[in-house]
Amino acid sequence: MDLDDLDLFRRLDPDNMLGHIDAFPDQIAAAWELAHTLDLPARPGEVERIVICGLGGSAISGDLLAALIGDTSPVPITVNREYDLPPYAAGPQTLVVAMSHSGTTEETLSCARQAAERGARLLAVTTGGQLDGLVRQAGGVSWTYTYHSQPRGALGWPYGMAAALASRLELVPDLSADVKETIDLLRQDRAVLGAQNPSAQNPAKRMAGQLIGRIPFIWGAGLLAPVARRWKTQLNENAKTCAFFDVLPELNHNTVVGIEFPPELLRRLALIQLISPRYEHPRVALRHQATHDLLLGEGIASDLIRAHGESRMAQQASLIQFGDYVSYYTAIAYSTDPTPIRPIDILKRRLAEVS
Repeated sequence: MDLDDLDLFRRLDPDNMLGHIDAFPDQIAAAWELAHTLDLPARPGEVERIVICGLGGSAISGDLLAALIGDTSPVPITVNREYDLPPYAAGPQTLVVAMSHSGTTEETLSCARQAAERGARLLAVTTGGQLDGLVRQAGGVSWTYTYHSQPRGALGWPYGMAAALASRLELVPDLSADVKETIDLLRQDRAVLGAQNPSAQNPAKRMAGQLIGRIPFIWGAGLLAPVARRWKTQLNENAKTCAFFDVLPELNHNTVVGIEFPPELLRRLALIQLISPRYEHPRVALRHQATHDLLLGEGIASDLIRAHGESRMAQQASLIQFGDYVSYYTAIAYSTDPTPIRPIDILKRRLAEVS
């Protein structure tokens, strides 16, 4: 498969998923700017906990935010992917952030209703749908944006808005400089990772080539743990390939033992370890290298992928962008349209019939 054939990209990608991946830094810029013009659901210091509700491409923004500001936030941030809120999510000291790109995600709507019933503060981040009206009617605040794509193609919007929310609530020192660095870095990297750059100089295309015929396992820690999840889900949805993620140091206490059987399948694995040289715990850095050496010693393919940039946000976002391009080129290498998600559509129709 020729990953430098742009005519092939156009044939296989009629809905232009590539354009949405290219737009990631521009989405962050627009979201950051818009979020600073919208009403806050609370003043700084008024909430004691934040529960972010969502699924899929919306929920990952909550994971990314929790990891991004975990070193500074005075309040805990949890991500809820269920129909029901946890019992502690109640009262005005709790801020429930309901994230749904479409505004129709049934699990998120269920949690938003419960938040309103329990007297929690409520914020929607959405393009509209039922969620927007539900939250406004409940007296909450709705941050709406306009962007037409699959939820996974719009990550920069909830990601940028979540960062703005944390900054405006003073859960983290002002992120303005970090956001600027991140946007500038992503735009520079876009020239390297984008489709116009040939495979010989494009690390995302070369990585995709290494994944063909293999099952990717993505590993990360701390700041990059949710980025490993993002890689996994993008490979699932864009490339339609089986993929998994795990986190350090936990995986060093169990997963690494499972490298013996079945031996014929283990040779078809592709381990990718995401590393933050600047922000990783020093013991985790040692674990990454030791684990990499262990895998190579067992004949299992393993790659170390390092984030770059100065700020935590830049390091996190740089590997989000890299993984998105890898998933796209893997889809093209498999001759598949990256946009449709047929199994999810089937499940949604089935659930709609039952409801």
